[in-house]
Amino acid sequence: MNPVEFATIVDTKALFETAVAAVIAGVGVVFTFSLAILGAAQSSDASRDGRPGVAVAFGAMAVLGLLATLAAIVFGLVVMTSG
Repeated sequence: MNPVEFATIVDTKALFETAVAAVIAGVGVVFTFSLAILGAAQSSDASRDGRPGVAVAFGAMAVLGLLATLAAIVFGLVVMTSG
């Protein structure tokens, strides 16, 4: 099989774009969820240490991180089902 025939069988540009999108999405979702975990842990520590303002700020970060993660999941499901 020569390279010309292979190119007609596999759309290498689409394959590359899919791989790049998967890496970006994977790193993005991991990052947003890690912000949610960090915010929850730091909020708990700040609350325990008697720093309510810092606890609220980290709590907000936890909520925003969780919402961003859920939004990414919903977006992924919409993209997969829209064909």
